[in-house]
Amino acid sequence: VTAIGVRRLVNISYVCPTIKQTSYMIHSMTGFGKASARFGSRTITVAIKSLNSKQADISARIASAYREGELELRSLIADRLQRGKIDLTVTMEDDMLEGNATPINKESLLGYIHQLQSIRTESGLDFPIDPVALLHLPGVMDSESSRPLEVSKEEWEVVRSTTLQAIEELQSFRLQEGKMLREVCALRIEKISALLRDITFPEAERITAIRQRLEEGLAKIAPAGGYDSSRLEQEMIYYIEKLDINEEKSRLAHHLSYFLEVLDADAPGQGKTLGFIAQEIGREINTMGSKSNQAEMQQIVVKMKDELEQIKEQVLNIL
Repeated sequence: VTAIGVRRLVNISYVCPTIKQTSYMIHSMTGFGKASARFGSRTITVAIKSLNSKQADISARIASAYREGELELRSLIADRLQRGKIDLTVTMEDDMLEGNATPINKESLLGYIHQLQSIRTESGLDFPIDPVALLHLPGVMDSESSRPLEVSKEEWEVVRSTTLQAIEELQSFRLQEGKMLREVCALRIEKISALLRDITFPEAERITAIRQRLEEGLAKIAPAGGYDSSRLEQEMIYYIEKLDINEEKSRLAHHLSYFLEVLDADAPGQGKTLGFIAQEIGREINTMGSKSNQAEMQQIVVKMKDELEQIKEQVLNIL
């Protein structure tokens, strides 16, 4: 029975995945995009950057003239970028403002001065009025005071289209980063597959070593022939079944193939699925490690874990 078990362990075959050519649909969550456009005397600039995050976490800094459309811009970004820690910046510079300097709201400034003078008179305190400090009070430096706040539909369409251009730039950046992530992950999967093939040979030797160790132990306890050999065979079968890792190897090979299949999917957004598959890969590797009581097998399992940890680090950045 033991010989049959050894032969079964040696001859069983596993279809391990191999790296193939792909269209690189993997997208990173890291990226940067920027676009500018002109509308009349105004220059509109949109910059978007993103980092990895489990959800779509959008923070926005938008010029006050366009702030009413913030919800629409957020919706555009969330729909196209899906998830990530995203920073949106929308600025506007108007050539009509001389030297691009922010004008002073004279009415607000004089109002503050009159109030301070009144307080100084009523309190009897002779404190100086700092003109520099006055400029930092709300409403004094008001870029909107010298021009209308209304934004035409045509101008808003320019803001919207410029935002879409910045999103496309960021998507292109994400795709380039995705190419590198895909290559790194596929290479690590191939290394785990090679280690899975290598683990077959020490596994076969392990069965023989287990039997020899048990027989030597029995020989020390009982005289030659002083034990039931058929019972020994039964116990050996039970013991070997507990240490058998064929099912784990088969499932691991399947998970590796499935990982590459998802990695090469036609549409972005595989990051969460790849994270779940990596967890299953780790579960099978850990089970193999707990069952291996042979030094060479344990060394191979440790190498598998090392490759898997590097995969998990990269998967965190995949969209």
